Amino acid sequence: MTISGDIVKVDKKADVNVDWISKELGVGESFDVVRRNITFAGRKATLFYIDGLVKDDIMTYLLISFSRLEREDLAPDAFFKLYKQYLSYIEVEALDDLHKAVDKILCGGVVMIVDGFDKVILIDVRKYPARNPEESDLERVVRGSRDNFVETLLFNTNLLRRRIRDPKLRTEILQVGSRSKTDVAIVYIKDIANPRLVDTIKERIKAIKMDGLPMAEKSLEEFIGPGSFWNPFPRVRYTERPDVAAAHLLEGHVLVMVDTSPSVMILPATLFHHLQHAEEFRQAPLIGTFLRTVRFLGVAISVFLPPLWLLVVLKPELLPPGLSWIGPKKLGAIPLVWQFILAELGIDLMRMAAIHTPTALATALGLIAAVLIGDIAVAVGFFNPEVILYMAIAAVGIFSTPSYELGMANTLVRIALLAGVGLFRLPGFVAVTLGAFLLLLTTKSFGLPYLWPLIPFNGSALKDIFVRPPVPLQKLRPRALHPLDIDRQPYPEPARKPLEREKRIWSQFMKDEDDNREK
Repeated sequence: MTISGDIVKVDKKADVNVDWISKELGVGESFDVVRRNITFAGRKATLFYIDGLVKDDIMTYLLISFSRLEREDLAPDAFFKLYKQYLSYIEVEALDDLHKAVDKILCGGVVMIVDGFDKVILIDVRKYPARNPEESDLERVVRGSRDNFVETLLFNTNLLRRRIRDPKLRTEILQVGSRSKTDVAIVYIKDIANPRLVDTIKERIKAIKMDGLPMAEKSLEEFIGPGSFWNPFPRVRYTERPDVAAAHLLEGHVLVMVDTSPSVMILPATLFHHLQHAEEFRQAPLIGTFLRTVRFLGVAISVFLPPLWLLVVLKPELLPPGLSWIGPKKLGAIPLVWQFILAELGIDLMRMAAIHTPTALATALGLIAAVLIGDIAVAVGFFNPEVILYMAIAAVGIFSTPSYELGMANTLVRIALLAGVGLFRLPGFVAVTLGAFLLLLTTKSFGLPYLWPLIPFNGSALKDIFVRPPVPLQKLRPRALHPLDIDRQPYPEPARKPLEREKRIWSQFMKDEDDNREK
């Protein structure tokens, strides 16, 4: 019955309400659904809750306070006095729909039904099983915070509130799934984010008619993400770091947070958003620029190095005379194309094995991969050493990609390039490269071109992509997001030289200090 969404009004007879909720929740069938009958002030009452999802100490305190009530304490207007005066807790709500009451019980609340009342009282004392915020394995930094998002939605919004104490910060909550009723929060800054973007996201979430979201944020992305389902390039960015999420909120992005998931979606996101990392902003601008440049080169090398090497080996005439030394001196027992394909599959297989391998056996897995598979395969002549070398470089470049989703998409592009080179040589390389570029060119993330600010071209924004800008010079928000407030500060703060007066004051201060030490 809860799935249909029909309104079931609360009856003044408590037994009618108790029987309906008991049948709906399966009291007596599910061991963790608890019904507690109590009596206070001469009235019968019943509590419904899920065992393990409520705070026992608070409920114990409330039950003790109820037991002290006398009949005359609730007369006249018993509901008003109980709700406003004697229910000494900060999160309470009156409900007149039993369907809503059942939903709140399943969320972890306590619903109290009192005989003679035409409303039930919701006491929000939920306590979800939760782990402490810990550093993410995917977005580690040398310097920076370690309090990353967890699986509890309220904790995640608190981590954002701690970093952005703006009264315009909005955290609107929706429920998705006729059976799972998963909590989904849309987070944005009201006077910065584009209202059309916020409305579009909310409309797409409300339009979901699925029974549940078993894979949380990833299932939600497939519903609201624009474009083809088979496009491998991610249209949203995931992060588990509150500082990264807060930085994007201040730029005008919108966050989508799903309960039970520590990953937060950042909307919209371009290709270059997936290549940024928090470490670049935790170091000096010059060092951050160096790290970003190395990362860009690593990603590009991971995609194009193995196919290019295979191309010049299969077509030596493409090499200039000075590079004629490139290529294997001796071919292996397996054709080069299949060597690359098998090596690619082997690396992905080892990646999956590493995820499922217990920590105590991780070292043994590494030895098996490096010695038993790599060295022996080369020694017996199955693989050429250069193939193993270039695939290892490509794997390092993929692992250096901050976005796991973009790394997997780049892996598919590399496999397509290898297949194109193996089948059609140079025309195959050119065709696959153009195909990948056209796919990137036609991809959009909630209206934002995927290659912005390269296409359409924006010189100042493109400079900030390749050169990590100093924070005092970050004056404007990205125009492509169409934020309501474009300015981040009144004017960029330049690096100032000390004034002559400041120099004189400092010199006099140091001279006085020297005189004091001599005395």
